[in-house]
Amino acid sequence: MVWRRIQVPAKYSFWDLHVAIQDAMGWLDYHLHVFRVRQKYKRMPLEIGIPQDEWDEEGVIPGWEVSISEYFTVPGQTMEYEYDFGDGWEHDLLLEGILLKEKNTSYPRCIGGERACPPEDCGGTFGYGQLLKIISDPDHPEYEDYTAWLDRHTKNSFPYNPEHFSPQDIHFENPKERWQIAFS
Repeated sequence: MVWRRIQVPAKYSFWDLHVAIQDAMGWLDYHLHVFRVRQKYKRMPLEIGIPQDEWDEEGVIPGWEVSISEYFTVPGQTMEYEYDFGDGWEHDLLLEGILLKEKNTSYPRCIGGERACPPEDCGGTFGYGQLLKIISDPDHPEYEDYTAWLDRHTKNSFPYNPEHFSPQDIHFENPKERWQIAFS
């Protein structure tokens, strides 16, 4: 299992949270994403992310317009986060607690986690399993191709070690700057 524990400001939007998740996981933010919030008395979850166009029939609410504190209000609450609809990386987000800001501490911050993130575009869980099998065997006929491919599809983690993760290695980017790059 790959997991991260991050702390973010309550004033964060869902876009800001998305950027923090991308940075904590080590992904490159190449793909669309959506948060799915379960709603009381409704069958379909509320979807918050990047609308695909102004006529988006799905009704995805722009994540930069919604504060996480509107929907993450009580410890124990969960929601889904899906990244890369082709590979289908689905995450369960859990609000563990609402804390007071610590003096002289920068947020967001990563305070825990385990294992390296699967690389971008590796083919979902099946493709990731294949990748792990191939890179664990230097005699595999595709070993060199896969290790070269990994150099272009991982962030600050070459050579790729699927077991390595350190919260101290995480660098969080400014979500407003990322928004400018993505949408300008």
